[in-house]
Amino acid sequence: MTQRKRKLIGTIALLILVGVYSVLAVAVAVVLQVRNVSKVAELAYYVVAGLLWTLPAAWLISWMQRPDR
Repeated sequence: MTQRKRKLIGTIALLILVGVYSVLAVAVAVVLQVRNVSKVAELAYYVVAGLLWTLPAAWLISWMQRPDR
């Protein structure tokens, strides 16, 4: 697969990842009733949830950047 095709597929996958992840993060917050806990716990949840998506995104970006054979 050429790098150009990987970048196209990766871009679409990143957009889907961010959309699905944001919906899931909000759903988890609602199920766990994050607003009913302390402000520190709420802040900690949103910091972790806000940064956690970067792990699969970083893997996907490194895959997109691989040089052609």
